[in-house]
Amino acid sequence: MSELDNAAMVELIKVSKHYSPNIQALSDVSISIDTGEMVFVTGRSGAGKTTFLKLLCKMETPTKGLVEIDGIDIRRLRGKPLAKLRQTIGVAYQDFKLLSDRTVAENIAVSMEVSYRTSNQIRKRVRALLEELDLTDKHNSMTGDLSRGEQQRVALARAVANSPKLILVDEPTGNLDSTSTGRVMDMLKSLHSAGATVLIATHDHTIYRDVDHRLIELRDGKMHQLRDGVVQ
Repeated sequence: MSELDNAAMVELIKVSKHYSPNIQALSDVSISIDTGEMVFVTGRSGAGKTTFLKLLCKMETPTKGLVEIDGIDIRRLRGKPLAKLRQTIGVAYQDFKLLSDRTVAENIAVSMEVSYRTSNQIRKRVRALLEELDLTDKHNSMTGDLSRGEQQRVALARAVANSPKLILVDEPTGNLDSTSTGRVMDMLKSLHSAGATVLIATHDHTIYRDVDHRLIELRDGKMHQLRDGVVQ
């Protein structure tokens, strides 16, 4: 792997995030994540995992500290530069944020439409993702009619539809049985193998127990590395 390939995709230097009146979500967090890494972030509820992910896509801004994505200081990005950055980041939120008045296929297609993919490219990609996640029969269903587990898989499909270089996933298996969990993790591992940088915030130790990737714990607003990983 060349030095260029091994450049940092994510760089945080002494980042803190404070919420009024007295919540310190993150405190002086510094971390560098190389392009092509898969990293698991664990910790109790309220430990700051979701805040950490939101800082990386500028859904939140730090109270202090530096946040860089692929060498870009994102703290002051606005308008078109911010929109362009977000097209390269796929986010699967813990609360899904699906459009309940649109079909499963329409939800997944959203990110590709803003990237000017052709209708044929979008149709093929949507069908491939639904097949991979065992949701083919839900193509025309309204997302409000789905189970929580189905909504979770649709949210992931939407996040990765545009083949982003950075994928942020918040509790991807919380509503899934073991079979669906396996499908979700197979998809994320495949995307990682294809070159994406993948960050997974999770309580589920079964999905990182037997893999050789970096494991980080957030505790009391601080970041603690529990296990080293290697870039594949």
